[in-house]
Amino acid sequence: MTDRPLKILFVGDASSYHRTLARGLEELGHQTVVASNGGYWLNTGRDIDLRRRFGGKLGGLDLWMRLRAGLLRRMSGFDVVSIATQSFIELRPGRKRSVFDRLKASNRSIFYTALGTDPTYVEECLDPISPLRYNEFKIFGEDSPYLRANPHICDDWLADDMLQLDRHVYSSVDGAISALYEYDVALRRSLSPDKIAYAGIPIDTDALQPVELPDRPDKIRFFLGRYRSRLLLKGTDVMEAAARAVVERYPDRAELVIVENRPYDEYLELLKSAHVVLDQLYSYTPATNALQAMAYGLNTVSGGAPEFYDFIGEKELHPVLHVEPDYESVVRVLEDVVLNPAGLRPRGLQSREFVVRHNDYRLVARRALEFWKNRLESKQSNLQA
Repeated sequence: MTDRPLKILFVGDASSYHRTLARGLEELGHQTVVASNGGYWLNTGRDIDLRRRFGGKLGGLDLWMRLRAGLLRRMSGFDVVSIATQSFIELRPGRKRSVFDRLKASNRSIFYTALGTDPTYVEECLDPISPLRYNEFKIFGEDSPYLRANPHICDDWLADDMLQLDRHVYSSVDGAISALYEYDVALRRSLSPDKIAYAGIPIDTDALQPVELPDRPDKIRFFLGRYRSRLLLKGTDVMEAAARAVVERYPDRAELVIVENRPYDEYLELLKSAHVVLDQLYSYTPATNALQAMAYGLNTVSGGAPEFYDFIGEKELHPVLHVEPDYESVVRVLEDVVLNPAGLRPRGLQSREFVVRHNDYRLVARRALEFWKNRLESKQSNLQA
C-alpha cells in the first residue's frame, strides 16, 4: 500500500475524542471529516451535524430523513470510517444497523472506536471473573449505586435489539481501537487480538499549556466538573461528599468549586483555576477530563490503578491520585493533599510530562493510523489470496 494521504471519516464523538484525533491526523497530512451531534451543550466541533433537532420520535424521523436526503452521500468514498461505539448516531437499533451497513458498503473500510458503553462492555462489567473488579455497574461483586438507582439499565443495554446490533457490528468491522484500558479488556470478548489496538485518548497538549501551581498554596482549590445526569454513573456524588467533608474539616486550607453542564471551551478555561481536579471514582484509567487537567499541570483524583500503568508499560510516572471506589478512600486522599500541599507542584509537573509522553494527540493519531494501515493491508492481501 502506498503512503498516499488517507481520507478518514469519524461518525459520532464523545468529549471531542474524534475531533481531537482528526486534528492530529490532519497534521500528519491526512484528510478528515467528523460527523457528530456535538455532544449538545458541549458543542464540540464537527463538519457534518448529526443532531436531533426535535424531541421524541419527530427528532429521530427528522434525522433519518436528513441522512437519506443527502448526509449519507457525504459520508461515502473514504478509506477509513470509524464509528464512536454503537452510540455513533441517535437512532433506534434497527436504523443504526441500516446506517452502519450503508457506511460499510460505501467506504473502503469500517472501524470501531471503543470510547463508551456498549453491550459487550456491559457484559464484561457484569462478568464475575472479569479483571475489571469494579466499574460503574459492579463494585467487587456488589451492585453499584448507579445500578441500584437504575435497576433495569443493564437489561436495557442487553435487550435483544441491542445485542443483535452489537453482534452485527463487531462481526462486520475491520478492527477497533480502544480509548481506555477498560474498553480494551472488553473488546477481547468480541474481537481477535489482531483486530484490536490501544490508541489512548488524544489530548491537544499545545492548546493546553501548563499553569504554574504555587509551591505551597494558602488554600487548596478542589474542582469538580459534573454532568447533572451522570452523578451516580461517574461516582461524582461520592467525590463531592468526600470533598465537602474535607473542606468542612479544614475550612481555612481548602475550598470546593463546582461547575456543571458547561460548553466544552468554557469548561476548559474554568479548569485552569483548579489545583486538584476530582474526576471519576469507578475507573482504572484517567479519562479525558483527568488528562486535560493533567496537561495543564494540575493534580487529578481519578483512576490510576496499577493495572493501567502496567498495561501502558509506564514504570516511572504515576502522577494520578488514585482512589478506590468508596467514600473513605477519597477522604483519605484529599485530606493527605491538604496536609501535604508541597506535593502539589511536583505532582503537577509529572502530570504534564505523563500526558505528553502517552496522550499527545499526534502520538495517538500515529497509533491509530499504523493500526488502520496494517488492517487495510491485511484486508487487501486476503482479497488477493
